[in-house]
Amino acid sequence: MSKQDGSNRLVSSPDVDDSNANVLHVDLDAFFASASLLDRPDLRGKPVVIGHDSSRSVVTAATYEARRYGVHSAMPMTRAKQLCPNAVIIDGDFALYKRLSQQVMAILDDVSPEVEQLGTDEAFVFVAGARRLLGRPYDIAVGIRNRIREETGLVASIGAASNRFLAKLASMRSKPDGLLVIPDHEVVGFLHPQPVSALWGVGPAMERKLSRYGLRTIRDIAEMPVDRLQQLLGQASGLKLHQLAWGRDDRNDAVQREREKSIGHDHTFFQSVTRPEQLRSELLRLAEGVGRRVRRAELLARTITIKVRYDDFTTLTRSKTLPSGTDTTRTITETSWALLEAMGPQPPVRLLGVTASSLEEPGQQTSLFEDADFSDADWSTTERTVDALLERFGKDALRTASTLRMDEKREDFGRGDS
Repeated sequence: MSKQDGSNRLVSSPDVDDSNANVLHVDLDAFFASASLLDRPDLRGKPVVIGHDSSRSVVTAATYEARRYGVHSAMPMTRAKQLCPNAVIIDGDFALYKRLSQQVMAILDDVSPEVEQLGTDEAFVFVAGARRLLGRPYDIAVGIRNRIREETGLVASIGAASNRFLAKLASMRSKPDGLLVIPDHEVVGFLHPQPVSALWGVGPAMERKLSRYGLRTIRDIAEMPVDRLQQLLGQASGLKLHQLAWGRDDRNDAVQREREKSIGHDHTFFQSVTRPEQLRSELLRLAEGVGRRVRRAELLARTITIKVRYDDFTTLTRSKTLPSGTDTTRTITETSWALLEAMGPQPPVRLLGVTASSLEEPGQQTSLFEDADFSDADWSTTERTVDALLERFGKDALRTASTLRMDEKREDFGRGDS
């Protein structure tokens, strides 16, 4: 498994076989720390720790120079200072992190309509459909890394492989500032020497359990008969680990099927939100992204779902099935807001998501607004015109007033361009 200090780094050469590497995992290197140093070039190359300098604080992030001393996120600040007495400690700027994260995700959205954001600093990008326009996966990954560096000043490591599990492992192994492709014929050689902790679903408790059975490397898992693994770990866990040990990520196939029947976006707030106008603005932004992707796929959605996660990580979903399919941002937004309003006053919201599902090919539709002066079909035509303008002139060419106002408010709390 890759060490988080970059001492075990691997990268690929341009002539690597990437013929089946259609899944990219893009991960910003030491994101919070790197972002904080954008306007502090004097601190580059030094062990920097992000967090409040107090005995009750914990480490938010650390540069690779600090990680080499053993410092890592969530560590008590007192312990970090013991491990690295010469560390420079600076407070985080979460408004800045949010703005940069949105910039990076917009770059990924430009590359592929199939982006699965995992957090503020990482995402999967599915590039099978982008190869004809943008080239081979290696070249697409190089382009992403270059754009992120040029437009934000940040550095991204990227792993490329045939499924999500392998792509994420590859990006971790390529850190910092690397690009690693795992060709199909090298999967076993890449995987089997690594510790069992590299497998998805193996945390400290599972690792200790596997060790008691003499299973310490992925090769040990792969070479044990699957029925024996199932006896030790249970039917589902045994089968899952055995498949992953051979580089087979069936969950990736399930995700592909899910992407074909639903299109969604969600957003995790840096600071939880309670104000209705902020929630509404974010719902509009999410609905705009979902609507564009539905129209781009030439589909109509019958069901709209919202997801709301609170500070205690309680997660609720609410859905509505429409009388007929839609591809308009207007309908997706209004339906999403109605669902949220029906839930009543909201405690602090940590995450908000919008998903369009029950996707179908366009056919004879009965308009939701057939008695209105401006029908759903009219809105669809108008929004497709807007889509074309955005693709030609960029995402900031046209903005809704509410999202523009919210961006202005966000900038008030950020550092601005640096």
